[in-house]
Amino acid sequence: MKNRYKKNSIFALSMILTLLVSSCETDFDNPNAATAEQTFSSREGILSAAVGMQQLYATSGLRWIIETPAITTREAGITTTFQNMIELEEGGSSLPNFNSNVQGLWSNMLRVMKISEDIQANIDNVELAPGTKSGLLAYAKLFKAMAIGSLAQNYEQVIIQTSNNNDALFVTRNEGFLAAIALLNEGKAALNATPVSMEFTNEITLGNIDVLNSINAYLARYNLFANNYEAAIANANNVSTTSTSVFAYDSQNLNPVYNRVFLNGISNFKPRDNFGLPNSEFTFDPADGRVAFYLSSSPNVNQNGLPVEDLLGFFDMNTESIPLYIPDEMKLIIAEANLRKANPDIPAAIMALNDVLTDTDDVFGINANVAAYSGPNTINDILKEIYKNRRAELFLSGLSLEDSRRFSRPQPSGSASNFSEERNRNFYPYPDLERNSNPNVPADPSI
Repeated sequence: MKNRYKKNSIFALSMILTLLVSSCETDFDNPNAATAEQTFSSREGILSAAVGMQQLYATSGLRWIIETPAITTREAGITTTFQNMIELEEGGSSLPNFNSNVQGLWSNMLRVMKISEDIQANIDNVELAPGTKSGLLAYAKLFKAMAIGSLAQNYEQVIIQTSNNNDALFVTRNEGFLAAIALLNEGKAALNATPVSMEFTNEITLGNIDVLNSINAYLARYNLFANNYEAAIANANNVSTTSTSVFAYDSQNLNPVYNRVFLNGISNFKPRDNFGLPNSEFTFDPADGRVAFYLSSSPNVNQNGLPVEDLLGFFDMNTESIPLYIPDEMKLIIAEANLRKANPDIPAAIMALNDVLTDTDDVFGINANVAAYSGPNTINDILKEIYKNRRAELFLSGLSLEDSRRFSRPQPSGSASNFSEERNRNFYPYPDLERNSNPNVPADPSI
């Protein structure tokens, strides 16, 4: 984050954080706070709102997106006595609605959605250059789609439109993915009609985020999750393998995973051995470059006896950037979608999988650089290999719970503290801060 970003961020947060009203929050009058009308009625205000939206997602939001499912799916083991982390690792049907991870993931995504909705609602009332307007519109839609998608990966039903009256409606998670897809397609259409201006790049993304490639990447991801396999393949093929999109950090806005693992020498969690996958089923070539990229070998175990390693990758420096997506995710989407579509294409799936296995020139340096797939040419066997490679390639990206369910990994028993289970929940309960204010909250999932 460069100086302009930091100044915009401070300005944005001073006006916006008091305006972030989710469907579950109570309003309190603050005579010193800027009103939403004031914030979104000027060019400076709406640009700063976009910066604040990105900062909220990249710092507070991304912490919960990555950490919460990582503990649930054994990507990571806790190394703290904080009750919220203990509850997450124990899991089971008794995970409380007031768990701060369950609440943090939910509330931060609703806050991102609210800012996005306000930008979209007010953008026509502010005088902006055409390319700045199209960029802002696409950016707002991208972040709302990412927020909805993050909820749909972790909760059985989700909100796709916030409400100041605390009565937001819930839809199924699949409808959530479809709503995210619609937003992304709208954003893509805006960019195709009017490319972004240099003003938008200089004021908002600073060249860190390629908005169009990010939209295509999330279209590929969410179409896969929504079982739209041909659309997933088409959008994955539209993503440049050499372009990058990252959340950038600085000394005032630290990498949120570093904050949880390294800050002050006190870790809240550490990565699990073997990327958290059972050694009895999944083994990695010792020469697989992704092991050395993400993990540093350690003999330690956590308080529950789970073997843990030291963390590397995008998380071992306080200002290390975190990608919005990993380019090779697109290859893995192509591989998986070719196997799941109505007329499976096994050769195409293996070709895409091999692009990942033999990769030596990944733009982020995540290079497996191992032999091509040589296992049985059956759909189930190849899918299992894809699952294994998703865990290694996309480690700590917030996708592990969605993947574990989609690949039909063993169901959790519902019993707490069963640390041999691959995952200890299917979905999270709805936060009590939402349930206590919104009459539309559905029943919690049983597990």
